[in-house]
Amino acid sequence: MSSARYDRAITVFSPDGHLFQVEYAMEAVQKGTTAVGIRGKDQIVIGVEKKSTAKLQDPRTIRKIHQLDDTICLSFAGLTADARVLINRARVECQSYRLTLEDSPSVEYIARFVAGIQQRYTQRPGVRPFGISLLICGFDKTGEPQLYQTDPSGTYSAWKATATGKQGKNVREFLEKKYDEGVADPVKLTIKALLEVVESGSKNIEVAVMTRGKTLRILTDEEVAAQVAVIEAEQAADEASAARPAAAGGN
Repeated sequence: MSSARYDRAITVFSPDGHLFQVEYAMEAVQKGTTAVGIRGKDQIVIGVEKKSTAKLQDPRTIRKIHQLDDTICLSFAGLTADARVLINRARVECQSYRLTLEDSPSVEYIARFVAGIQQRYTQRPGVRPFGISLLICGFDKTGEPQLYQTDPSGTYSAWKATATGKQGKNVREFLEKKYDEGVADPVKLTIKALLEVVESGSKNIEVAVMTRGKTLRILTDEEVAAQVAVIEAEQAADEASAARPAAAGGN
C-alpha cells in the first residue's frame, strides 16, 4: 500500500502499524558517516569517519565526538544540526544533575534522558523526529565502562560494541566476528572496523579514548596514522603467508 496518505504527519500510523516519518529519520541516520563504539576492560573507544573539509574550512569546527561530562562522551550519525540540539540538552542535564544531587550522572541516565527527548518528538504534531543515532559512553561510579545507543524512535540499549551510520550493518558484522570480552586493544579494533568502510585510510578517521580515571583523549592524526600503518603491515604479512602454501602446492 502506498505511504503517500500516511507520511504527512508524525502522529498518523499506517494500516500496517508504521510511522513513516520515524522510518525516514532512520534512513537519514543510514546516510550519515559511520561511528563505532567499543567497550574494553578499562577503556571505551569511539571512532568516527570524518568528512573531508573544504580547503579553507577550519576542521576544528567539524566534530563528531563530544564530551558531555567528566566521565561521559558521545558520537553520532545523521543530521549534525539535530545532534547539536541534543548534545546541548544533554550537557545542560549533566550540569543540572550535578547541581541538584552533587554527583555525576550515570551513562544510562543520560542515555535514557536523550532517548526520552527523541521519543517525544515522534508523537507531537507539528514537529519531526531527530534524524540521528547516538553512541553514548562513559564510566559509572563503580568504574565499569558503559556503552549505549539511541535511535530516532526513542529506544536505547546497552552494547559491548556497535556501529551506526552508513554501512553500520557491515561494521557490526565485522565486530561480531572480531570482538572478545575484555578486548586487549580496543583502539586497534576500532580502527580496523572503520577501515572496512573508510576508503581514505587514516586521513578520514578520528578516534577518541576514555580510560578509567582519566578524561577523554582524542588521538592525534599521527597516532591514528601509526596504528593504520601497523594494521596494514599485519594484513600484508597475513596475505603473504596465505599465498605461500598455495604457491608450494602449485609446485
